Amino acid sequence: MGSLSAGERFSLEEQKQLEIENGIDSRQIETTEWLLNSPDPPTFLQELFISMRGIVFPCGRSNHHSSSSSSTSQRRILCLFQDLFPILSWGRKYKASKFKADLMAGLTLASLSIPQSIGYANLAKLDPQYGLYTSVVPPLIYALMGSSREIAIGPVAVVSMLLSSMVPDIVDPVSDPVSYRNIVFTVTFFAGIFQAIFGLFRLGFLVDFLSHAAIVGFMAGAAIVIGLQQLKGLFGMSHFTTKTDVISVLHSVFKSVRHEWYPFNFVLGCSFLIFLLIARFIGRRNRKLFWFPAIAPLISVILSTLMVFLTKADKHGVKIVKHIKGGLNPSSVHKLQLQGPHVGQAAKVGIISAVIALTEAIAVGRSFASIKGYQLDGNKEMLAMGFMNLAGSLTSCYVATGSFSRTAVNFSAGCQTVVSNMVMAITVLLSLELFTRLLYYTPVAILASIILSALPGLIDINEAYHIWKVDKLDFLACIGAFLGVLFASVEIGLLVAVTISFAKILLNSIRPGIELLGRLPRTEIFCEINQYPMAKKTPGILTIRVNSALLCFANANFVRERIMRRVTEEAGDEIEEAAKERVQALIIDMSNVMNIDTSGILALEELHKHLVSHGMELALVNPQWPVIHKLKLAKFVDRIGRGLIFLSVAEAVDACLISSKSATISSC
Repeated sequence: MGSLSAGERFSLEEQKQLEIENGIDSRQIETTEWLLNSPDPPTFLQELFISMRGIVFPCGRSNHHSSSSSSTSQRRILCLFQDLFPILSWGRKYKASKFKADLMAGLTLASLSIPQSIGYANLAKLDPQYGLYTSVVPPLIYALMGSSREIAIGPVAVVSMLLSSMVPDIVDPVSDPVSYRNIVFTVTFFAGIFQAIFGLFRLGFLVDFLSHAAIVGFMAGAAIVIGLQQLKGLFGMSHFTTKTDVISVLHSVFKSVRHEWYPFNFVLGCSFLIFLLIARFIGRRNRKLFWFPAIAPLISVILSTLMVFLTKADKHGVKIVKHIKGGLNPSSVHKLQLQGPHVGQAAKVGIISAVIALTEAIAVGRSFASIKGYQLDGNKEMLAMGFMNLAGSLTSCYVATGSFSRTAVNFSAGCQTVVSNMVMAITVLLSLELFTRLLYYTPVAILASIILSALPGLIDINEAYHIWKVDKLDFLACIGAFLGVLFASVEIGLLVAVTISFAKILLNSIRPGIELLGRLPRTEIFCEINQYPMAKKTPGILTIRVNSALLCFANANFVRERIMRRVTEEAGDEIEEAAKERVQALIIDMSNVMNIDTSGILALEELHKHLVSHGMELALVNPQWPVIHKLKLAKFVDRIGRGLIFLSVAEAVDACLISSKSATISSC
């Protein structure tokens, strides 16, 4: 056989190349059609309707065809009730073995809850019985509606401190304690309303504006402020500042110590504080002795009350609780201040209390749910918290939420379900009926020591250090909340934290990353060159990724200018290196862009005009569903050409290379 001539060999190679290009073209055309011919995304009203249908019928549509529409309606109603009251679902499978574990956990929980509830009521500037009331009704309502198995419901230190710092700005608790108490009930009512609305309309994202870092700083600052306020009870002072900032509190302490403080009060409180801290240490070192730190506060109350009663220490300066009103929770419906000059201020305190209470409860619930291996629905939790606080506001309770320390005790005690909350609530109720008279001689210093012993759990130095190492802006929010609470007020601390969190979101939104992409060797994968230095750029083609979920009025001009600067820099580099081709195409990977507005589309149009005027093409890769829909409506797809929309970066690069080669051949 004779050998082929050079011209014949060239024609065969050209034919093979043409076949390959035709195969690539057909595949690219097919994938482009998939992308461009996708159905229209749901409108805002359709999405709202779907969301509302999910709220009313959370189980969705039935997959089973039924001959009777009434049976379908019955199933939907049953599903709705099971969603609102999870106890209807798990209650049918409840066994006696679980009740035994829940009974022991509930009794252990009650032994801790009774003294803590009295102390937290004192912190909130309320009579002791209101703390006990708050440990009865809200836990019972949560047991019916809540989905967390471990969370322990009742009054907590941070919310009590929040009320004691904000409500006195409305009504003075010393000069008018009745009006103060009524405003607290009104605040609880508004907190429940807001929490229920957040859950009903799936507005849980609003709570997330208080970031984890901000909560860490806020809790630490609040713990220090609460601890300093307990010096009043520890020293037995009668006159103390109503302000919560550290400077005012320390000034009040030093001023009062010179004139009024009682050594017996201080010695008694410090002695039992040491006992409580030792019990806490033993419980942490030996998990089997978890019950010891749980019952230590109750032991402290019993022993100190006996000591004061037998030694008549109340006659020698030891401050005591005195009368605690017993009996069932009285109705407070007629005490709600829903009319008058203070409604707006009560609503403001209510929404702040609602957010703080929800944040703490959901964080606690999810922490223990992850340990047990199940998921917690934040919106259901908000709904349960809202209804329990609404019921609490009508039964002489103040804002309740999940307590981390009591939840840890409940978990360690082996609770299986929220029945442990029921057992705790019934035990507290029996105590209100039978034992409140025995607490007459309970020293106030013991309540202060119980609160002080619970505060170390609110200060997480290791987590703050971890935040510092991982994200400096997050740490700024953390330290801002900490210093704001410590040196200003609770509101200022929250405002600083939310402002810094918003600033971080805005900074990331208005200045998104515009990253250069390159192909990883021996793959079809395109990655950011800064992250993967081994990735290689394609000569003559500039490939860029926009790292932003939104291309909108806030960042459109920034994105356009950054991309133009990249094109200019690349063109300049290629002029200096004569071996390289000039940039013939710009490929923008839009897979991270979830939505676009008219400003974003206008920025793309201006960018396209600029590129065309310099003899370059613009190609878009993987625009998301709402993005491609709006680009089609704006006729932008027709403007750049349907053939320049691709599903992957590799397809776009291959198509642009073929196009540039064809242009080179035709020009020769």
